[in-house]
Amino acid sequence: MKPLVSILTPAYNAETWIAETITSALRQTWPRKEIIVVDDGSTDRTFEVASKFSKEGVTVVSQKKSGASAARNHAYSLCKGDYVQWLDADDVLAPDKITRQVEVAQTLNNPRVLLAAEWGRFLYRTRSAIFVPTPLWEDLTPLEWLIRKLSLNVWMQPGCWLVSRELTDAAGPWDERLSFDDDGEYFCRILLKSQRVSFVKGSKAYYRATGPGSLSSVDYSDKKLESAWLSIRLHIHYLLQLEDSPRTRDAAVTFLQTWLGIFDPHRTDIIAEMQHHARMLGGQVQCLPQVDQLRWKFAWMERFFGCRFAFWAQKRLPQVKHFVVRHLDRTLFQLGC
Repeated sequence: MKPLVSILTPAYNAETWIAETITSALRQTWPRKEIIVVDDGSTDRTFEVASKFSKEGVTVVSQKKSGASAARNHAYSLCKGDYVQWLDADDVLAPDKITRQVEVAQTLNNPRVLLAAEWGRFLYRTRSAIFVPTPLWEDLTPLEWLIRKLSLNVWMQPGCWLVSRELTDAAGPWDERLSFDDDGEYFCRILLKSQRVSFVKGSKAYYRATGPGSLSSVDYSDKKLESAWLSIRLHIHYLLQLEDSPRTRDAAVTFLQTWLGIFDPHRTDIIAEMQHHARMLGGQVQCLPQVDQLRWKFAWMERFFGCRFAFWAQKRLPQVKHFVVRHLDRTLFQLGC
């Protein structure tokens, strides 16, 4: 019998996107699948929209608002799959995404192999998604994968992965303390329990760029900043569990420096902790001065329109461009183009 794949979706105030997300799950060409949606106390029509798919075999349940990690843990407690596909409520899977990965998994015949896929960002139309390969887009050992993530600031979004039940059980549940980068921390633990990562070319997941209101954005609230710091510490702990060496310590210090800026000037206490952490690892990190410089695309404006206008244009024109691109993509999406 073909393995059963559980597609698990946590949802909160996702009425705009949830139907498209569930539809992409239903359209998976892999024949044996179950789809479970957990509504995490939404205040909009998410539960109502998702429930319309119940007649197509989708299981939709609700819970009191407890956070995305708690919703994922609830979904997993209900599933029976041999493999787990995590799918956020605004993201989309290519129709053959799971099929391609399961076929590779069957060839390898090793439940401790973690399967990864390509991913691209999009706004409204998946056909406009931009796929940018990173150093993680290849077969890697868990150690090499984590070194590259921490030292190069590259990552995979949750929909990329296909995880065996054996690996999922070994890694343990999602950490419900985390409200930011919970997926980064979770998949570090999956990696710790895996033997290697198999990157499946042609298997595609689509990551919707929903803007600053998304769970993945840092809004500088104490809750998210403290979650970010906890996730950073856990990342480093997991890496050093695999190998405590000069190269892994260097990667950890680089990771600290990469993330230091989000705490400046909001949480000087966390900055002090990060600097202490870096010294314990044999390195140092510091807050870098914010120096405004005109990029070449805008430097010519200073000569004709003055310095103030050139800096204004550098700041505002990319925002205008994003607004126009987003509006155009939404219009084409509504027209079915």
